[in-house]
Amino acid sequence: MARKSSSPGLPSQRQLRAGELVRHAISDILAREDFRDPDLKGIIVTVGEVRCSPDLRHANIFVSPLGDDSEAGRAKLAEALNRAASFLRGKLGREIELKFTPQLHFIADRSYDEATAIDRLLADPRVRRDLDQE
Repeated sequence: MARKSSSPGLPSQRQLRAGELVRHAISDILAREDFRDPDLKGIIVTVGEVRCSPDLRHANIFVSPLGDDSEAGRAKLAEALNRAASFLRGKLGREIELKFTPQLHFIADRSYDEATAIDRLLADPRVRRDLDQE
C-alpha cells in the first residue's frame, strides 16, 4: 500500500532534505570550479532554493548572479548553467550520497524581485497608514 502525504502538494521531508543536500553541494561546486564558458567566468552564483521531484530524480535549482538584478542577467546565467548541467551532475554525483544523482534544471530565481515588490508596497504611505492603525 502506498503511503499518502499528509499535505498534498507540499514537499516531503525526504524531498526537503535532498534539496538542501543538493543546494549545499552545488553551491560548493560552483564556488570552486573554473568554467570555460564565458557566460560563467567570474560570476558568483547565488543558489536560492532546490526543489526535488518526489522520486528525487530531478532537481529544479533556482539561481541568480550576485550583484546583477537584471532579468537578462538571471536568464543568461540559467541558460549557461543548463549547458553545463551534465558536467555539474557528474561533479555532484561524487559529492552526495543519494541512490540516483538527479537531473539538474537551472531556473532564474525571481523571488528577490517579489520580495522587493512586497517591501515597496508595505512602504507605501497608504498601506503604512493602515498597518499603523492596528
